Amino acid sequence: MPAETSPPPRNAWWLLLTAWLLALISTVAVLFVGEVMGQAPCVLCWFQRAFMFPLVVILGVACYLADFSVWRYGLPVAVVGWLIALYHSLLYTGLIAESLKPCGVGPSCSGAAMTILGGLPLPLLSLGVFTLIIVLLTLIRRRLLP
Repeated sequence: MPAETSPPPRNAWWLLLTAWLLALISTVAVLFVGEVMGQAPCVLCWFQRAFMFPLVVILGVACYLADFSVWRYGLPVAVVGWLIALYHSLLYTGLIAESLKPCGVGPSCSGAAMTILGGLPLPLLSLGVFTLIIVLLTLIRRRLLP
């Protein structure tokens, strides 16, 4: 006879939905900045996008299927994106001395046109969103595991 499993706490689904909405809103926002406003992203911004865009699909499917084990495969994607965003943010703020500028070759996100919400730089915003997604996925994991 199979062992019965208890359903996950209801608030775990809200945590998952919130993580998906964060990924979706940030993806739509950077697409708006790039495609509508015509601001080309720097190389480090592209790498961050490479890890944020899949989170929209991963977390969206997990919401639809109520797959609360998403932290197993979503968390590594978010952590790698967070590490890139952290490095970019440290370069942007000047806390890491680098012979190259944060956005050395090609477009730069150090200009005033690459800020949002009254002057918040996109690299710091990306770091914040990845951080929130990591926290939410960690909370889901803690609610499911003893």
